[in-house]
Amino acid sequence: MPNPQISLKSCNTFHIDAKAQNIINADSVEKLLSAWQAATSIQQDILLMGEGSNMLFLEDFDGTIILNRIKGISCSETSTHWLLEVGAGENWHQLVCHTLEQGIKGLENLALIPGCVGSAPIQNIGAYGIELKNVCNYVDIINLHTGEMTRLNREECLFGYRESIFKHQYREGYAITAVGFILPKAWQPTLSYGDLRNLNASTATAQDVFEAVCHMRRSKLPDPEVTGNAGSFFKNPIVSQAILEKIQQEFPEVPAYPQANGETKLAAGWLIDKCGLKGHAQGQAAVHAQQALVLINRGQASGDEIRALAKYVRETVAARFDIWLEPEVRFIAAHGEVNAVEALS
Repeated sequence: MPNPQISLKSCNTFHIDAKAQNIINADSVEKLLSAWQAATSIQQDILLMGEGSNMLFLEDFDGTIILNRIKGISCSETSTHWLLEVGAGENWHQLVCHTLEQGIKGLENLALIPGCVGSAPIQNIGAYGIELKNVCNYVDIINLHTGEMTRLNREECLFGYRESIFKHQYREGYAITAVGFILPKAWQPTLSYGDLRNLNASTATAQDVFEAVCHMRRSKLPDPEVTGNAGSFFKNPIVSQAILEKIQQEFPEVPAYPQANGETKLAAGWLIDKCGLKGHAQGQAAVHAQQALVLINRGQASGDEIRALAKYVRETVAARFDIWLEPEVRFIAAHGEVNAVEALS
């Protein structure tokens, strides 16, 4: 078997210069299925990717990368809702822009999230009070062993916080081909987070929300086209009342978001910031100076350098607050995805 030799630097937003043996662009279901089955027939490791916006390559990948580039946007409507079907390979932010241009509202809070539409259900992406599950109608998947297509409704996707069935039952041997969206025509703005609170709910338009979200993200987050990063590196932790009260004794102003089960979601970036880690660098890897939740590649970082920094951040937060952060980013090793928590232990 030849050594991996094709660079993946342009295929991942961390700009990690890992290598692979082969990269295939699959712009149809047929090409996706054919590429997967061809690699499988020679017992080659396979990694399905969108735009690589939520991946950290720890080392070279010893197999074939298949880039899901299935495109297409179709729209229909009922008297009460807009119904969209979108190919998994469409760019997420461009979809948000397209819907607004068509007068379709509901995705504006999710503007500027990097990646493809097909990746959105896997992570149940979310920002500024909206998650994918709030707008998802169904997800179409293909069994890569048999070619059988299945449509999962919203409930069957088992969406949770950065969680879905696609990380478990449908993680291996399946690919998302399309996502269906359902957006009510009776639109109401969601203005519960950040600068969106400054907007007037009775007069704010979807375009106002979109522009405010874009401004917030651009002012706080590095552009992956310029500075390698994967957005939020860690999940916001959900903690017990006891841990919350302990933190509040020292920091009464801690941003806290009560959950339905009596626990509380905290801001991972705030915890990292309070550990004094903004701007902290180790080699070519660093904590972003404006947003502590983002780890960046300062130019020539290896995946292992990013991993070492993440391990340091995680252990520092645990020592300070007794909270063990979990990565949101997927860790990819030579033969495929590995458990990110274990990789940082």
